[in-house]
Amino acid sequence: MAKLIINEENRRDTIEPEIYGHFSEHLGRCIYEGIYVGEDSEIPNVKGMRVDVVEALKELKIPVLRWPGGCFADEYHWKDGIGPKENRKKMINTHWGGVVEDNRFGTHEFMELCSQLGCKTYINGNLGSGTVQEMSEWVEYMTFNGVSPMADLREKNGHKDPWKVDFFGVGNENWGCGGNMAPEHYANEYRRYQTYVRNYDTDNPIKKVCCGANVDDYHWTKGVLKTAFDHVLSEFHGFMDYLSLHYYVHPEGWEIKGSATDFDEEVWYKTLNKALHMDELIRGHSAIMDQYDPEKKIGLCVDEWGSWYTCEPGTNPGFLYQQNTIRDALIAGITLNIFNKHCDRVKMAALAQMVNVLQSVLLTEGDKMIKTPTYHVMHMYRYHQGSELLESALSDVEEIGVGEWKVPKVTESVSVDQDGIITITMNNLSVTEEEEVQIHLINSGHEVKEARIVTHTDMHAKNTFEEPEQVQETDFNDYQKTGDGYQVTLPQNSVVMIRMS
Repeated sequence: MAKLIINEENRRDTIEPEIYGHFSEHLGRCIYEGIYVGEDSEIPNVKGMRVDVVEALKELKIPVLRWPGGCFADEYHWKDGIGPKENRKKMINTHWGGVVEDNRFGTHEFMELCSQLGCKTYINGNLGSGTVQEMSEWVEYMTFNGVSPMADLREKNGHKDPWKVDFFGVGNENWGCGGNMAPEHYANEYRRYQTYVRNYDTDNPIKKVCCGANVDDYHWTKGVLKTAFDHVLSEFHGFMDYLSLHYYVHPEGWEIKGSATDFDEEVWYKTLNKALHMDELIRGHSAIMDQYDPEKKIGLCVDEWGSWYTCEPGTNPGFLYQQNTIRDALIAGITLNIFNKHCDRVKMAALAQMVNVLQSVLLTEGDKMIKTPTYHVMHMYRYHQGSELLESALSDVEEIGVGEWKVPKVTESVSVDQDGIITITMNNLSVTEEEEVQIHLINSGHEVKEARIVTHTDMHAKNTFEEPEQVQETDFNDYQKTGDGYQVTLPQNSVVMIRMS
């Protein structure tokens, strides 16, 4: 029997809500068909945004949304996406599927979407193929309140008041699709470009995101930070607020990736083993960041994470459309627990992506929409947003797996909100066996207020448009009170959330 010891008197750092962020790129059917259908669509919408999708996303309490990419960001020229839609430029989306991008969804539409969702805005600027002037003018267009060419243009296009840009990414994956740069070269470009991401609203300064590493490229992290902070005269808080990190789980490697729905028990454990690698990556990059930022003023921003499989048969390979099973629910649970545990350094993240792409929370087909297993996990975990991490530790946890692919049977994280309600999230990674967990709390007298679970006995279980509720969030009752806590039985393939006060 595993033991989970919780010291509710030892509060750690705040789990920033932005850790539960999302990503929307002009890729496949994420924006078009997934989020935006246009005002003339027969699908119910508000200003072009699908009502069903927006309402489902609002239930997740999405804190922040990243746009327009991804690789698309560094070839996106924002002026193509403003003004009358019939006059907007058309282009071929060379990164994703070779389809025509008609720019119907641009800056105004993104800001409208975030307004409907009630979330913060994360804009990713074009450093790879854009200019300093272009980036500077975009920031002016969005945020300047006064007389200026870009503010006048914004008013001409129907929006007199400025918007609030919460986060701005100065380039994306500039080690690859964003320009194939060396770390020192990118760092110098970052220094130059970020200078012109001006704070026109000093009461609401834009937080700047520097392009960090791909997976375990510690050479990039060292090179960027060393060069970026060489002869920096100003206080670096505001010069760089976040450093990004990208990591995707590919069960069979980058080239093959593997099927989203057809896998055996060995691949199950291989996949979860690779999801757990996130912990090592955060520790490795954090150690380098500590050398330049020992006070942890710069947040690690894992703004692309999730599973990446071979796309579904019969779909455009450039659309990255994949199904979502109970295995993905476990990936989400594992990863979010890791982020929570590292909330002293991890301050923002973005699941890739929101709708119809990679490990999405929603899938759409015409006027139909379904929630994926990942959606239900994100919904259960929403209580961690803005709460304080509690000291917790597992013991007597069995190591399980097949061959070289070993994983701990249980992972967890625990937080407490401002009302004193404790949220415990646990995952049973075993594909065949339940696990009993004895929860010990320092103080006695806690009572369970709510308990929920996402699980299925079939590791391939998924939701389809024909059977949309095969995997869903349901009440969890398999626990009993003990002298100093609770004894809980976690079913196989399960993500469990327990709230107590």
